[in-house]
Parts: sequence; C-alpha cells; structure tokens
Amino acid sequence: MRVLSVVGARPQFVKLAPIAQALADSGDEHVIVHTGQHYDAAMSDVFFRDLNIPAPDVHLGVGSGTHGVQTGAMLGALDPVLEDSRPDWVLVYGDTNSTIAAALSAVKLHIPLAHLEAGLRSFNRRMPEEHNRVLTDHAADLCLAPTELAMSNLRAEGLEGRAVLTGDVMVDICLATATRVRDTPPSAPNGIRSGDYVLATIHRAENTDDPERLRSIVSALASLPHPVILTAHPRLRAKAEHHGIDLRTGSLHIVDPLEYPAMVSAVTHARAVVTDSGGLQKEAFLLRVPCTTIRTETEWTETLELHWNVLVEDLTLLADIVNRDAPDPTSATPYGDGQAAQAVVAALRQRTR
Repeated sequence: MRVLSVVGARPQFVKLAPIAQALADSGDEHVIVHTGQHYDAAMSDVFFRDLNIPAPDVHLGVGSGTHGVQTGAMLGALDPVLEDSRPDWVLVYGDTNSTIAAALSAVKLHIPLAHLEAGLRSFNRRMPEEHNRVLTDHAADLCLAPTELAMSNLRAEGLEGRAVLTGDVMVDICLATATRVRDTPPSAPNGIRSGDYVLATIHRAENTDDPERLRSIVSALASLPHPVILTAHPRLRAKAEHHGIDLRTGSLHIVDPLEYPAMVSAVTHARAVVTDSGGLQKEAFLLRVPCTTIRTETEWTETLELHWNVLVEDLTLLADIVNRDAPDPTSATPYGDGQAAQAVVAALRQRTR
C-alpha cells in the first residue's frame, strides 16, 4: 500500500508523527508532501527533527498568502505530484488550507481520499477551518473519526457508510512525548518557577485581526496575577506590530513558538492554559491542566463536558475563570487509548482497492 500524506501546518506535523511510525512498522510505502503553509523553521523543521518524522519527499514551498491565493497555489502544485505518485490513498489531516487543497486535487484526479480527524464541527461558519473540514469530509472516500461525537456528526450528514472510529492520533504522540519529557523542567523565562505560570497562545484571525479585540486580549492576559508565558505565533507578532500593540507588558513574558516536546513540558508544568488553539485545548486535557479557551465554541466539546476546559468571550471574566479550582480528577478517555495510528493504517489497508 502506498499512502501519500499532505501536511503544511504545525498541528499536522504532530499528527503525522504517529502515522509515519505506524506506516513504517507495517512496511507500507509512505510519501510525505509538505505544502509550505508554515514555512518558518520554528513552525516546521523542528517538528520533523524532534518527532523523528522522515524528511518530506516533496516540498512545495507555497508560503503565506490570502486563503484563496494560498489554497490555489497549493492546488496547482499538488496536481502533478499526485499524478506522478498515483498512491492508493491521499491522506489529509485536520482543517487547514493544505487539507482542502489536497482533498480537491485528489478527488478531481480520482485518487482515493482519506481524512484524518473527520467529523469535527464547531458549527461556526465564520471560521475558514469549519468550511475546510466539512468540505473535505464530504469529498473523502474514508472519514477517520477521532471520537464518538465526530461519528455522530458524520452520521447526521449522511456519511456513516464512509466513516470509521479510530481514536485520536494526538493522544498517541502527546502521551508518548509526555512520558519522554516527564522529568524535564520547562525552559521558563526569567526564573519563572514550575507550576507558577499560565501558558498562553493566541493566533486565530477572529482574535488577532480586529485591533480592539487583540488589545483587549493582551490587556486581560497582562493583568493576570501569575506570570503568563505567551508563545508568540508569527501571525500574532505581525498583527500586534501592525496594530501598535506592545506584547511585553504586565504579566506577559513573550517566547518564540516552542518545539513540540518543549510545549508538552511547558503544559505539564503550567498551573493553567489559555488559548484559542484547537489542539492545545485537547493537549491540556490529556495532560490534566485546566484550560481556558478564548472562543465562543470548540470542536472538542468533551473537554467542556468533563470541566477541564471553559470557553470565555467576555474578557473581563478571564482572571476569575483562569484562577478557578481544578476540576475533579477523571479517568475518561474520550479520544482513545493511544493506539489510533495503528487503527488508521488498518482502516486504510482494509479498504485499499
């Protein structure tokens, strides 16, 4: 079996790691195509190195641009790559522009398409990611669902016949990495002590494009009573500079995006997490660190139901929500048992034509 994976953004590199290992273990051929959506070395190269992912076989080097420009450039560049490789499966990950571009290329070339992390829904149609994931699911020949709720969403949209519950590959890599870095102290700036800081990330367009919204978020984080380590995504830095917003204020300590093992260590040793990232909400839950999400909705509703995550829109409430007591311990495993990658490979092999 030949599988061609298309990735381009940080969360996809993390999901690729256990898939690459599982395909290597099964003896299947694996072609990795990097679109270049995240082109900064700190957002790309370090993940391949630190997670022992084979170097991409093809790098498209698309880089940044508007949604239309970036997606169109990827689509045009992917067509000849897929035609030349003719894999048994094109495997796409998550909900980025790389995902939808590869999905469109595969289905128009009549190459079987599998979607990892299928069935997630925020039901917020203002999010470009929501359109990417819905359209990819409906184009896919195989929807690889991470949770029972994702399966339910696919069922409601008439896609049950193409859907398989595999569990979430993020559990595989997060728990394995947590074991590896368990005794490694976080590299906190300025002598900040383990367990005494809040870890924060902000990057979504709805939180960074509007200068008043971003200014309010920065002010709220800066006023928290504990040190806040803000890992500054290139988008956040660029938007803050454009809007004239100083990120180095109050409780905020700005650091570059962390390599994945360092990020897991930082979450593990944090007193709380504040984010608008989908993946980090889930990683905080897996590592049992209370999370506050600056969004009106989440695809990972299980984190809300188990009280390890709280959504906040009114930023005047942020301090009280972040400083809440930790929820009761739970042994719940809504995202699977850490063997999702093997289940994905088994599902692909079973359905290879």
